Amino acid sequence: MKEIKLTDSEEVIMEMLWEKEKLFMKEILESYPEPKPASTTVATLLKRMQNKDLVGYKLYGNSREYFPKVAKSEYFKEEMTSMIDRFFNSSVTQFASFFTSNTKLSQKQLKELREIIDKEIKE
Repeated sequence: MKEIKLTDSEEVIMEMLWEKEKLFMKEILESYPEPKPASTTVATLLKRMQNKDLVGYKLYGNSREYFPKVAKSEYFKEEMTSMIDRFFNSSVTQFASFFTSNTKLSQKQLKELREIIDKEIKE
């Protein structure tokens, strides 16, 4: 998957689509909290997301039913990889060191993390 980056506004829409799997424009607008954006704003965002190949649609008469073309887990994986590349010189070890020393994890959480890593090593 090529590197893609959602803007904050696009991410709001993608979260809706990942949760519901498919939505019409009207449903997207209804899902927004107040103050709701203009329908033209949402249409522009959806068009940009289509150009990034993140969103597709099915046409029903004059209405478009939008759906995500990338899974949330795949997008998140790409975002994490990009972040590690940019901020930690592609070093997962530097990332893990920063993460464990700066997030104030409890002993229980650290043990759970170690169990996850140990499981991955054994497989």
